[in-house]
Amino acid sequence: MRGLDVGPADSLADRVRQILDRRLLRDADAPVAVALSGGGDSLALALIAADWANGAGRRLLILNVDHRLQPQSAAWAHACARIAERLGADFRALAWTGPKPASGLSAAARAARHRLLADAARQAGARVILMGHTASDLAEAAAMRAEGSTVPDAREWAPSPAWPEGRGVFLLRPLLGASREELRHWLLERGETWIEDPANSGTASARARVRAAGAAAPEAGAPPPDPGALATLGESCRFDPGGGLRLPRQALRDVAPAAAQAFLGVAAVCVGGGDRRPATDRLRRVREILAGPAALATTLAGARIEADDAEVSVLREPGEARRGGLPTLYLTPGRPLVWDGRFEFTAAQPGLHVDRLEGVSRRLPPQQQDALRLLPPKARLGLPVVVEGDRIVCPALTGVEGIEMRPLVPDRLFAACGLVEREPV
Repeated sequence: MRGLDVGPADSLADRVRQILDRRLLRDADAPVAVALSGGGDSLALALIAADWANGAGRRLLILNVDHRLQPQSAAWAHACARIAERLGADFRALAWTGPKPASGLSAAARAARHRLLADAARQAGARVILMGHTASDLAEAAAMRAEGSTVPDAREWAPSPAWPEGRGVFLLRPLLGASREELRHWLLERGETWIEDPANSGTASARARVRAAGAAAPEAGAPPPDPGALATLGESCRFDPGGGLRLPRQALRDVAPAAAQAFLGVAAVCVGGGDRRPATDRLRRVREILAGPAALATTLAGARIEADDAEVSVLREPGEARRGGLPTLYLTPGRPLVWDGRFEFTAAQPGLHVDRLEGVSRRLPPQQQDALRLLPPKARLGLPVVVEGDRIVCPALTGVEGIEMRPLVPDRLFAACGLVEREPV
């Protein structure tokens, strides 16, 4: 592998290496995955990551996404492949195929990129994807929000936003403390060249417009929710086999309103199995009710939230199944597949499919019917069953030979609440 000339005076590489040391494991077998577009930001990240991975004795995996939106995109992918070869890294080219939307193209491309990257990382065994967002991206995002956009801020460490493709995958952005200009100066000192996407200098997208206008560093706004409070709320949850959760109502009252509201949004999305947060106004109203003494029963993001004096329950909304929102999942032996965004199934044999429990609970084996009676009635409705001909079993109630079922809600919630702070083993 070609190393970098990163001596003691290389403050940029030193800062990035410190973040990599804090977030990544030096003795892991998984590859270090880097999203590389060929632009200056991701190229600088790939070079520093390659040097770190070489020192840690870890493999480097370069992932390139071709959005098929520019005539030069195939050539850019080839350029990224050559960079990977120079660094001694594995390379995987990914492509966003199929029709593109007439509106909302930037958001659709971003979502497709995250899906492709997460899927490729998981298949390669990587648990973390390094991405080249910078301080300049944060400034541009703030300027876009000032114009009415809903683009979020990039965080240094966060779970992948793609679901369920991104289950168990985290994003690390170690360049958020560096500006785009600093990175390009760093590359020029090393004789590197990079790709300039003409879309970045046009006016077709909101980001290109604010970039052309020269977005300044954002002024301090409202502070984000306290990560410690989110972690405390996550730790206070109890999970049921049906993919729901419960926590003391007082726990929500004991934290700042912003943290309580953020947690309710996260909990609803995780239990609902989707990837879209509830509307802010609805979330605020639910949080305000829970701050008082009144009972509550409402739905958010595919989840049903109920509260009495002592406890808040978040369950899968059963009406979703009746509306056809829980389709049958046909299993392929040895291939992990996700049902309803909440359970991952791996079958050891063919001929199995997953469906909902409602309407067939009387056909469960006697032992499972006994276990089912121990659950609250509303918690039963979100359970899945595995069907093989006339045989119906529920792996969430008791173990079933030949079927591995993994509940996804706890790990997803813990990740979203900041309880996973570095690369998982």
